[in-house]
Amino acid sequence: MHHHEGNQHDAEDGRDHEGDTADDISEHRVSRFAPTVRALAGGVNRPDVGGRTAPSAMNSQEVELHVALPHGLFRYEPLTHSLQLKAASDVRRVTGYQDFVDTAPLDLLYVANHAQMKLVPAAQRERYAYAAAGAMSQNVYLYCAANTLATVIRAWFDPRALSQAMGLEADQQLLLCQTVGRVKAAAVH
Repeated sequence: MHHHEGNQHDAEDGRDHEGDTADDISEHRVSRFAPTVRALAGGVNRPDVGGRTAPSAMNSQEVELHVALPHGLFRYEPLTHSLQLKAASDVRRVTGYQDFVDTAPLDLLYVANHAQMKLVPAAQRERYAYAAAGAMSQNVYLYCAANTLATVIRAWFDPRALSQAMGLEADQQLLLCQTVGRVKAAAVH
């Protein structure tokens, strides 16, 4: 099942619509920036060789990007730039212990697929996967900084509970979570 967020017009017009509630504006903003964020985190930018926007040891492309939204959990498919539904449930509350994760408009979940790393020595796979996930998350940080969005990379979560909620297999390892949302207004001193 493919899922595409928003429609082409919404993604291109760049406007928040008057009369929308805060939740609607958040959903609208997500429909505008989420596809770009996903592509920057793990998309293909050299289709002739399947090269991605972030480095990968021996081009094993071991880090999978999963996307937690209010209406479900999805796996990002870089070649088709689409989302595959994994669970029609809201798993955001399991992505961390901080209060903001429950209502974040977008959570990116970085998962190492160790089966993809056959050319990498087993003792180095986890380290390589964390390096790739770090580069992917940095791409998201740069995009957010340039577009007045907030983001935070997080490692404070229950890996067993979240892996179970995501339906991960034995050769998949949850590495990091990254929340993307609106910048809070600065407090006036």
